[in-house]
Amino acid sequence: MDNAPIGIFDSGLGGLTVARAVIDKLPDEQILYLGDTLHTPYGPRPIAEARRYTLECLDALASRGVKAIVIACNTATAAALSDARERYWIDAHIPVIEVITPAARQAVATTRNRRIGVIGTNATIQSEAYRNALAAVPGLTVVQQACPAFVEFVEKGVTTGAELESVAREYLQPLKDAEVDTLILGCTHYPLLTGVIGRVMGEDVSLVTSSEATANVAYNELIDRDLLHEPWPEGEGPSHEFLTTGAGEAFPKLARRFLGPEVANVHEVAVHESAVG
Repeated sequence: MDNAPIGIFDSGLGGLTVARAVIDKLPDEQILYLGDTLHTPYGPRPIAEARRYTLECLDALASRGVKAIVIACNTATAAALSDARERYWIDAHIPVIEVITPAARQAVATTRNRRIGVIGTNATIQSEAYRNALAAVPGLTVVQQACPAFVEFVEKGVTTGAELESVAREYLQPLKDAEVDTLILGCTHYPLLTGVIGRVMGEDVSLVTSSEATANVAYNELIDRDLLHEPWPEGEGPSHEFLTTGAGEAFPKLARRFLGPEVANVHEVAVHESAVG
């Protein structure tokens, strides 16, 4: 048993989709969520910059005594996973869980025609992280498309509307032309847009998100390593904490919309040298 919290990191709000799945899968666990709202979105940034910001934020989580780290951001995973696993898992014995491999595995299990689409931020697509994760499976056709504006819509709380649908149709047409039957939503913001993405792609295309698959990995890691939180006394339960790095005035309202009433304890913290808080 280990009663320390699970640390979940994202560049902003998107990782709340993973946090929701982890809370549902592991209801006794406490979540310590850190969103780098000062620098969101990571997608347009150079990989080296995203790597630096990611490791600074993961250092902040590790310093707060988390028992496991979930990198709930595809761009951050693509930029810094190997460094994070060496720094925290190998050196500090803190399990590091990411979102790319679980989604890739689920897509392989889901596809019927072996044509898989991937949408993500510019940085995630350019990193080839999903193509590399799928490379071991013979006979797959992988079609990728960057959809950078999707993050901007989500961060503003816009998940429906004519403007969003118009952008979605432009982004997704190459994937429709390629006749993919499975689409990986390669950004943790994108599950909040499953309505419009599903409408554009059509009912025959399966949408794969990393949230549920990543929560399953977290569940197995905690059991295998005997890190589960002990049962709470009757009438008590976990209290989750949410941290932002700045410029996060809208975070509590949007976070409650995406995660639910569990978002009640939000603080701004100074993680980066340029942060104020």
